[in-house]
Amino acid sequence: MTYKAPIKDMLFAMKHLANIEQVALIPGFEDAGFETAQAVLEECAKFNENVLAPLNWEGDKNPSSWKDGKVTTTPGFKEAFKQYTDGGWQGLQHPTEYGGQALPKLIGAACVEMLNSANMSFALCPLLTDGNIEALLTAGSDALKATYLHKLVSGQWTGTMNLTEPQAGSDLAMVRTKADPQPDGTYKIFGTKIFITYGEHDMAENIVHLVLARVAGAPEGVKGISLFVVPKFMVNKDGTLGSRNDAHCVSIEHKMGIKASPTAVLQFGDNGGAVGYLVGEENRGLEYMFIMMNAARYAVGTQGIAVAERSYQQAVNFAKDRVQSRPVDGSIKASAPIIHHPDVKRMLMTMRAYIEGCRSMATVAAAAYDAAHKHPDPEVRKQNTLFYEFMVPLVKGYSTEMSLEVTSLGVQVHGGMGFIEETGAAQHYRDAKILTIYEGTTAIQANDLVGRKTMRDGGQTAKAIAAQIELTETELTALGTADAVAVAKRLKAARLAFVDVVNFVAGNTKSSPNAVFAGSVPYLMLAGNLMAGWQMGRALLAAQRELTNGEDAAFMQAKITTARFYADHLLTKAPGMRDSIVEGAECVTALALDAF
Repeated sequence: MTYKAPIKDMLFAMKHLANIEQVALIPGFEDAGFETAQAVLEECAKFNENVLAPLNWEGDKNPSSWKDGKVTTTPGFKEAFKQYTDGGWQGLQHPTEYGGQALPKLIGAACVEMLNSANMSFALCPLLTDGNIEALLTAGSDALKATYLHKLVSGQWTGTMNLTEPQAGSDLAMVRTKADPQPDGTYKIFGTKIFITYGEHDMAENIVHLVLARVAGAPEGVKGISLFVVPKFMVNKDGTLGSRNDAHCVSIEHKMGIKASPTAVLQFGDNGGAVGYLVGEENRGLEYMFIMMNAARYAVGTQGIAVAERSYQQAVNFAKDRVQSRPVDGSIKASAPIIHHPDVKRMLMTMRAYIEGCRSMATVAAAAYDAAHKHPDPEVRKQNTLFYEFMVPLVKGYSTEMSLEVTSLGVQVHGGMGFIEETGAAQHYRDAKILTIYEGTTAIQANDLVGRKTMRDGGQTAKAIAAQIELTETELTALGTADAVAVAKRLKAARLAFVDVVNFVAGNTKSSPNAVFAGSVPYLMLAGNLMAGWQMGRALLAAQRELTNGEDAAFMQAKITTARFYADHLLTKAPGMRDSIVEGAECVTALALDAF
């Protein structure tokens, strides 16, 4: 159950697919080239492998507990969180003016993956704080920034996001939490929020809640929602902590997975009203909250890659140790480790290919984010923004659905032992399930892909990406090796299937919305599969170049073999998915409701 950070694969993706040296040319990132990335990742790996990873199973056995309004986290978490913040890890990607290190997302995302592989329940606290910081940086007043950002960036305080209510899950138009304006410019907040990750805990001295609420007289629906900072403890003018605010945890949930992460029910305003401070302008709260949500959606996709990686490593170790039956080819005359069996190799290769494909896709997206936000050329910023925004629902949706398949295979490799909790294989499977649900279900990511990312521009961004993929096919064909030609063939078939679906979505969403949305999740899965497969094709090209140069032959050959496997076993699903989307919509909605 040990964890070893896949630094070599991360650095390969950064160097050859995301072109980190180009990112280091962007003003502000001059010191963030390959050598810096390597040094940061190696240091990050030490902390996660030695401090956090051993606590993962402990958190599953001894989850956070609630008593008399207080939450006690898993033994060891509080001490580990102090080491995390003392190491400056919370501020890795945040501005230096607030005490951060201002490193690019490209490096930060790899560190986030390690953190979540080591201990996903623990990692949720920094993840929510990151989103909180992003929202305040974008929409917070100078006073709010001065009061909260230094402490959030240092990790001395942590942050939450409060959207969901008992009657308002994904439909935020139904939010009923109230905000009453006060003469001093503050607001009194009244309401109940559920599913609040780390809404109460004992690891930091203050918790900064970002809360969606309605001001009296606001428009109905999502247009009438505002965003407020509601601290657990009030903050005095000198920055010290004052009295307890009227915001309390009344219970925490008992969950299928991520058990060590306290999921709180928070009650605001039982004793006169919680003091809240408006973020930005009234009635623009959802706009600001989407800043947090977009940051969190990418991070949740990274969580999918992370838990899949942990599951894969455990499965490989088990398969090398577990002795069962003679190999079918007679190469060993006695019972042998199960890794010799072809079907076990197939499962492990499936796990490996999915993880490397999704990691590559997420890494390239992170570099696009950095260029979109910091590049001096407006046109470069624009193109990278379009690409990154198209990729976010794929990183979130495809990588998390992938994690369910991979962690399920992890249990399967263990056989009956995987069904026994003591091996730890089942924890990864249980932990992974939440990833397809929170921060917007897979269907919500698919709705975003259809509406905002495809229909809105008539599929132009999608087709521009497809044109780039075609260039990779040409390079693979020109390389001429058997593996490269095979990958090019599969990539072309998947790309053509994707373009057919893009045309179907762009041409029918307005006239036949049921037909399009019946296939929205398959569209997301096809698109994610293709984007990951594209990066695997690019990885093959890079690995072949390095192999020719005599660089690390075993690693490069493994990269080529994994790319070939991805193409032959995973990309081949794309044409069939195209058929179900374009030609199979009618049967999805044909059955009468009373027949279900």
